[in-house]
Amino acid sequence: TECILEPLSLPESPSGVAAVESSPYVPCIFCKECYLLAEQNQLLKHMIIEHKLVIADVKLVADFRRYVLYWKKRFAEQPITDFCSVIRTNSEAPLEEQDNYFLLCDVLPEDRLLREQLQQKRLREILEQQQRERYDTSFHSMCMFCDQEFTGNRSVLLNHMAREHAFNIGLPDNIVNCSEFLAVLQEKLDNLQCLYCEKVFRDKNTLKDHMRKKQHRRINAKNKEYDKFYIINYLEFGKSWEEVQSEDDRELLYNVEEDWSDWEEHPVCAVCLFCEQQADTTEKLYLHMQKSHEFDFPKIKSEHGLNFYQQVKLVNFIRREIHHCRCYNCQEKFQSKGGLISHMEETKHITFLPPRSTWDQPQYYFPTYENDTLLCTLSDSEGLITEDQSEDIPVLSEDISSLKALKQSSVLNQLLC
Repeated sequence: TECILEPLSLPESPSGVAAVESSPYVPCIFCKECYLLAEQNQLLKHMIIEHKLVIADVKLVADFRRYVLYWKKRFAEQPITDFCSVIRTNSEAPLEEQDNYFLLCDVLPEDRLLREQLQQKRLREILEQQQRERYDTSFHSMCMFCDQEFTGNRSVLLNHMAREHAFNIGLPDNIVNCSEFLAVLQEKLDNLQCLYCEKVFRDKNTLKDHMRKKQHRRINAKNKEYDKFYIINYLEFGKSWEEVQSEDDRELLYNVEEDWSDWEEHPVCAVCLFCEQQADTTEKLYLHMQKSHEFDFPKIKSEHGLNFYQQVKLVNFIRREIHHCRCYNCQEKFQSKGGLISHMEETKHITFLPPRSTWDQPQYYFPTYENDTLLCTLSDSEGLITEDQSEDIPVLSEDISSLKALKQSSVLNQLLC
């Protein structure tokens, strides 16, 4: 059977560039000395002692290697004094005992611009990496707290550890480079180190008891080693997650009455269910589908009393059938989308829905296209109650067979007495 394992992409302008692989070595700005990227502090020390160069706020440089390579090229073109502030030490001592140090910092507009561009580049790369991980189905790892093995998507393991072991490192969509993150945590546990207080214990059982009894089954948020695994740390130039979070809190406290006068709504750009026509409002899109394809979505929604979730399933069902060039009423397959639409319009198969049991299925909760703006604009039918809807509508899973028995046996009845 045909299936779509991950969302497709609707037509849109191409964007995103592949991340450039970097060498593990970083050269000195002035000489032929090279250091491993992990030995960044050794290189900084070398440049201070041997070349009298100090780089300000180096921890805020998004890509240290690219930063160094840029300035190595620029210093070869122009004198260092064209870029750096000069700091004279021992200024009151004899001239031969004085030293001139050079400060490279973002007060220089060129340096500031470079840092911002590196930050934006890193953000693009990290978001592309996160996007790949979101839809990656080749993930494979063992749970750190039991012998269960997980394959598929990273979220399955993360949700399992949160639910079964009360170990929550955050929502999967907030994490990047997940496999490396889990490897770092696993190495600490293998070294008998508590993930929260970071004390080392004599054996595995003692460590497990400690983490359980002390409620230390969590990571230490103050450990900067983990910052690179969270998207929030890449979002704003020169700010850590703590600064971003505290600013958000201050805005909630002080900006009670916000000025929305400069608010500009972005156009919808929703795509037709049957062709690649786009519209900047859903009303225009519905009108196009009605006139061009004889498919009246508002009328169908009204006649069938479709709630929000049923509309979502219907849209995803139609998208999927059209993608497979298959008529959703007679199931006839075609070689091209054009041939399919011609058939559906001539036979009026496009106008009417197949039986509800065909499309009102849990599998169609999941979007066929990852950027389907139409899904974001759907809303419940107002004031419509169909035959199979009661006045008090419970939220139930789809496999509940006896609602009456459930109501009679529910523990909630005790709270109503």
